[in-house]
Amino acid sequence: MSAVPILQPGAGAIPGDHYVPATSRTVLWGRLPCAADAAVLEIASGETVTFDTVSHEGILDDQGKDPAAFFAAHGVPPEQVLDDAIEIAASVARDVMADGPHVVVGPVHVRGAHPGDLLKITVEALAPRVPYGVISNRHGKGALVGELPRGEHNVSVFASVSERDGVLHGTLPVVEGGEPVVAFPLAPFLGTMGVAVAGHERPHSVPPGTHGGNIDINLLVEGTTLFLPVQVEGALAYVGDPHFAQGDGEVALTALEASLRATLRFEVIPADAARAAFGHVTGPLVRTPEYLVPTGMDPDLDAAMRACVRASLSLIGGRWGMDEHLAYAYLSAATDFDISQVVDIVSGVHARIREADFAGVPAVEPVALDGDDEGGAA
Repeated sequence: MSAVPILQPGAGAIPGDHYVPATSRTVLWGRLPCAADAAVLEIASGETVTFDTVSHEGILDDQGKDPAAFFAAHGVPPEQVLDDAIEIAASVARDVMADGPHVVVGPVHVRGAHPGDLLKITVEALAPRVPYGVISNRHGKGALVGELPRGEHNVSVFASVSERDGVLHGTLPVVEGGEPVVAFPLAPFLGTMGVAVAGHERPHSVPPGTHGGNIDINLLVEGTTLFLPVQVEGALAYVGDPHFAQGDGEVALTALEASLRATLRFEVIPADAARAAFGHVTGPLVRTPEYLVPTGMDPDLDAAMRACVRASLSLIGGRWGMDEHLAYAYLSAATDFDISQVVDIVSGVHARIREADFAGVPAVEPVALDGDDEGGAA
């Protein structure tokens, strides 16, 4: 019996107010939405959407573009290969030379979202759709370019999922072809959550930016929140790049890539309420039960680190009114700066600022629009 129920399109629990399956009508492959794209769904602020997301691993051209055959070679029976993965591989257009690998679902228009507002995305549920995933090092990419993979153009490592002491784990062998005796706990999250950019050009799916996109921050598990600056009317939100587990850095190129059913709540934080709560937010901001997590991004990792420090200083000053030199000292003494990833053209750094450290300082919470309130950026 499978450690994970197979969540074929429409099967199993769909807890959201709305459901968006992954079909040729609702996905982009390798590109992100822009202002010119039509929404696949329109919702009110505060509503939830359940998305079926599809991993790109197993459907790419260098893997045969035939997920049934690819996974069969790893012992996966036909009924455990997702029907939507098969459909997307067969019918969705992608320019292999120009586009990224990621399958992106959306966009969703959130009524009342205007440029200058923040879109608050709360991760309510993430359910694995299959009991397996893939970790790849390909095409001279990863942290050790020129060193790994050795003598291979593309190394894709299959990892099955098993339950150990009531917890789902990814498993790997110690030697190729051996028993999967190495086990690590799953911590599912979406590598890509974003809002559409202005203009008529769809961004490449790999580099993240102020729009979010492929930020690959592994803190974004169930119960966490991502805030993104809205850039176009309705925000036009999208998700993709589902992961079962990822280490900070994502050094080989990919995480344990595998399909998830994701239920997210979308809320609009008007511009004035956003500034009152967090100051001036110019890029992705994560909130966990313990931390506020500002981000920095740049092709140069050192520059990404500096950008993250600046974003952290801005957040502490805007939220708690702390003098800049004191905030700088606090960050040095009390805050971890983690490398999100170093493999997505634009490197990412994120800071973990403990909110409990500021429990004695008054702060304003971000207040979202109610339902169909049209709001307005200030």
